[in-house]
Amino acid sequence: MADREAGPRPGGRSARVQASVHRAVRELLARMDRAEVTIPLIAQEAGVTPSTIYRRWGELNELLADVAVERLRPDMVPVETGSGRGDLLAWAEQYAEEMASGLGREMIRDVLAAEGAAGPRRCCAYARQQIETVAARAAARDEAFPEIDAVLDRVIAPILFRILFDEALATEKVAGLVDGAFAGVGGGAR
Repeated sequence: MADREAGPRPGGRSARVQASVHRAVRELLARMDRAEVTIPLIAQEAGVTPSTIYRRWGELNELLADVAVERLRPDMVPVETGSGRGDLLAWAEQYAEEMASGLGREMIRDVLAAEGAAGPRRCCAYARQQIETVAARAAARDEAFPEIDAVLDRVIAPILFRILFDEALATEKVAGLVDGAFAGVGGGAR
């Protein structure tokens, strides 16, 4: 009884259910049109009851957003090029390309379609962490680097805005955004 009151155990049943349901969603979306995917189908594929999914996620949009957010979690640290600007540019180009892909656009739509703000906040936190990694490297090299919020506002926001309205940015436009974020920061866009 005391174990139950302590909350869910990391890696316990709750984690296994989440992993199974997420896998089921990814596999169903790979095989069929999104409009055909339902909670009962996901439950059957995952080997759980529909009530388990409804209890945990509430509705299909919330579940799809949760799966999308997990897929948006970075799986590697930003590439190191030797300069803060170079690191940020390499990361921003990759980010823009991934988010502009068909899968990236679907994930963005899923995250934004969910009722709560938890998904978008987690996605922002992932981007912030990546930028903080680049900024920390620049600081270790004693390089000037823009404020994290300036990078979010001047690089990430325009990339996402353009993607949402079907005008993905070309690589040279992403470089212009990065240069703009560095404008006026101790030495400019070197």
